Amino acid sequence: MFLIMKIQDAIFNWLQIAVVYEGRPSDTAAKETRDFFREILLEDHQIEEISYERDALAYTVTYKLQNGEINKKTFDLNFVDKLLDDIEKEPKYN
Repeated sequence: MFLIMKIQDAIFNWLQIAVVYEGRPSDTAAKETRDFFREILLEDHQIEEISYERDALAYTVTYKLQNGEINKKTFDLNFVDKLLDDIEKEPKYN
């Protein structure tokens, strides 16, 4: 049986790894993982465009579905940044 990741989870995973890749542009694993989640968003959830903005408290993701509908989701800054923070604190990744 094949399970489709919930859209909120897929967007969060894409966002978190996109932030890691932005902070570590030479990290090819982060790029590949970001691209993997982008593919899930396109194929499973019909998201054709996605971007994010950061403010002092949160990340806001804006995405456009293939039918033209535009939506936004907001995620707590600390939850999103946790993966990058954890990677940066791990000496074997630096």
